[in-house]
Amino acid sequence: MSSPKADPFVGREILDGQFRITQRIGAGGMGAVYRAEEPAMGREVAIKILHQRLKGRQDLVSRFRREARAMSQLSHPNTVRVFRYGELDDGSLYIVMEMLEGKNLNQTVRRGGPLPVDKAIPILIACCQALQEAHDMGIVHRDLKPENIFICNQAGLVDYPKVLDFGLAKVTEAQMRPGSLILTQEGMVFGTPEFMSPEQARGQTLDARSDIYSLACILYEALTGKLPFDATTPMEYVGKHVTAEPIPLNDRVPGMKFPDGLWKAIGKALAKQKDGRYQSATDFARALAPFAPPGFATSGLGSIHPPTHSAPPTKRSDAPPKHPVRRGGTPTLGTLLGVALTCMILGGVAAMLIMRLLD
Repeated sequence: MSSPKADPFVGREILDGQFRITQRIGAGGMGAVYRAEEPAMGREVAIKILHQRLKGRQDLVSRFRREARAMSQLSHPNTVRVFRYGELDDGSLYIVMEMLEGKNLNQTVRRGGPLPVDKAIPILIACCQALQEAHDMGIVHRDLKPENIFICNQAGLVDYPKVLDFGLAKVTEAQMRPGSLILTQEGMVFGTPEFMSPEQARGQTLDARSDIYSLACILYEALTGKLPFDATTPMEYVGKHVTAEPIPLNDRVPGMKFPDGLWKAIGKALAKQKDGRYQSATDFARALAPFAPPGFATSGLGSIHPPTHSAPPTKRSDAPPKHPVRRGGTPTLGTLLGVALTCMILGGVAAMLIMRLLD
């Protein structure tokens, strides 16, 4: 039996010895992520490298550059930091990012169960604040999901969230370098079916309010262990986002009850029409702030009025949710065609739909 092929990057020094790659910590369809040492700075970093076999794919190369370009402009402490990006001597594209220790929100809920309100709300408020910076710069994430919210401990802070992976981010042309390929053509659908907004499912032009819808889906799942709709396939999720009303929070899991007013705050963010949602991530954060624990910092949100009611504790059932949190892999061709057909019927969009799940 032959041994697995050694990774050519592990043990290699790159960028004139500035970094020494020590371990591969993750891999996907577009590339791999490595742990590396940066001796001059006395720190460890994460380096994302695009698979060499994809260098000839201009669309994927542009997507990779787009991610690096978008993330390098962001400085909010709840957005993963990008230190540098570019091209190695062999032509491989790379992004050097801060090294995070912890697990993503999906792993957190899968392993530990739904989060209590006083833990979930601060995480989502921090994500709102990180997204607001991006939105102010004309950057729309477009693929927010629990896998792209990393929960770590940082500088003595526990459960500290970081927003990751702007690989599908929509960046205004003014922010892109000359000659960069814009991949946000109307009528094309990218993202993750469980968390995409109705307008994203229809292949329409997106703005910040699409990210707000996705954040509301993420919060709903973090609190209940389930999504706002009952569905089993990507096609079904797309259809539910477009046409179905979400299941009220208190009706989702037997035995689980939530503070008065919380469902109203989340439900507004899940409005089918984007004009009916919060018009900014900061507005959504303001609506969630009354449900944060006492003493939670809400700087940058403006005037916050404390709730006039007493928030009852969340009651939990000993039984696990009927549908555990899970995320499928890349859809099959049949699923993609089903998604396209459903969206065209429900949304009246005469366009080809392509569904790409992020790595």
